[in-house]
Amino acid sequence: MRRARVVVGTLAMDQHEMGAIAVARLLRDAGVEVIYLGRFQTPESLVRAALEEDADVIGISVHSWEYLEYTPELMALLQRRTSDVAVVLGGSIITEQDAKGLKALGVAAIFGPGSSDADIVGTIERLAAERRGRETAS
Repeated sequence: MRRARVVVGTLAMDQHEMGAIAVARLLRDAGVEVIYLGRFQTPESLVRAALEEDADVIGISVHSWEYLEYTPELMALLQRRTSDVAVVLGGSIITEQDAKGLKALGVAAIFGPGSSDADIVGTIERLAAERRGRETAS
C-alpha cells in the first residue's frame, strides 16, 4: 500500500516557513511522503505540484493574512482540475470565524496552535486513505 503523500508550502508573500518545516518533518518522521515546496507558492503552483506528484493532500502553513485571499482561488483550481486532493491549513492566525469560512469552501481540516502531533498525522493519513479509497472505487 502506498504511503500518504502530501505537498507542503506557504502561500504568496507569507515568508514564515518554520511551521511548514516543522509539520513537514513531523509527517516525514511518521512515514508520510512529503514534497516540500517552501515559501512564496501560488495557488497554481500548489495545485500543479499536487497533480504532478499525485499528492493526496495539500498542506499550507499560514502565518500571514494571504490565506484569506488565496484559498478560494486554490479551491476553485482544484475543483476545475480534480476534486480528490484534500486541502488542510494550519497556523497561529486562523480565527474560528475564518475556519468556518474555509471549511465552507471545502478545506478538509484546520490546525491551530493547540493541535496535537497525533491529530495532524492522523488527519493526513485519514484524508489520504479516503482519497485512495475513492480512486479504487472508480
